[in-house]
Amino acid sequence: MPGSRIAAMGHHQPSHVLTNDDLAHTVDTSDEWIRRRTGIATRHIARDETVTDLAAAAADKALATAGIAPADIGLVQVATCTAIDRSPSIAAQVAGRLGIPAAAAFDVNNACAGFCTVLATADHAIRAGAARHALVIGAEKMSDITDWTDRSTCVLLGDGAGAAVLSASPEEHVGPVVWGSDPTLGNAVRILGDWHPMFAQDGQTVFRWATTTLAPLARQTCERAGIAPRDLGAIVTHQANLRIIEAIAARLDVPDVVVATDVVESGNTSAASIPIALSKLLARNEIRPGAKALLFGFGGGLSWAGQVVTCS
Repeated sequence: MPGSRIAAMGHHQPSHVLTNDDLAHTVDTSDEWIRRRTGIATRHIARDETVTDLAAAAADKALATAGIAPADIGLVQVATCTAIDRSPSIAAQVAGRLGIPAAAAFDVNNACAGFCTVLATADHAIRAGAARHALVIGAEKMSDITDWTDRSTCVLLGDGAGAAVLSASPEEHVGPVVWGSDPTLGNAVRILGDWHPMFAQDGQTVFRWATTTLAPLARQTCERAGIAPRDLGAIVTHQANLRIIEAIAARLDVPDVVVATDVVESGNTSAASIPIALSKLLARNEIRPGAKALLFGFGGGLSWAGQVVTCS
């Protein structure tokens, strides 16, 4: 049974940048208030681009970097909780745009844990021989579901997409997944409504859950991969809030490890946040080849999913 490896990454963000000062003109907030509570300075907002546009742009970059022909992709998965289209799926639309002729294609909604979920299921598919190359994408247009009058949530959210090409490998470069959910807290992060749903969350509930529950799960993810946290080269968690990211890293006690903090620039992009952050770290050569990176997503559900990957 083969393993899999990340052959290439790519990301795409809209050109329009919304600053904290911009938001202060529309709601009762300030740059100081937002930075102190969330660490966020800016976020990218799509104007005319759809979720499919964002996903296809990131996927096209990943495919080009990997040097793999579209015809060789056997599986396309898009993690998203903001897709308006029900059918065809965003994954099927991306496959069509990129000229991928006959891949299995479907979307997965596991909110902010979505990218690690599709990375795991693609790894499983490759191990089972169902595909040799897979395209996995996290893509969100959170601005579509943002209540721009709610200062507690509108300051958090941004748009974008990140993608990875996953290929069969004689060695296991994608470690075992640790995933699960706590449905008793399912309403703590929610997108509810019939035709125009809005994002909402119980911020204190989410913060307490994230800062107490997630570090042990992240440590368990390292154990499943056969390493200790000190062996990591990078930690790339869901980019929800800088304070949560810092709390998880502190509890893992890894002061010399690179910790992704793209939330400062991009805000919370849900399922897109981990692949965007990882893609940027790799593009800037901030993770050395062969280093182990902990990927760990968490959010609506309340769900989590994570794995350790070896960076090429």
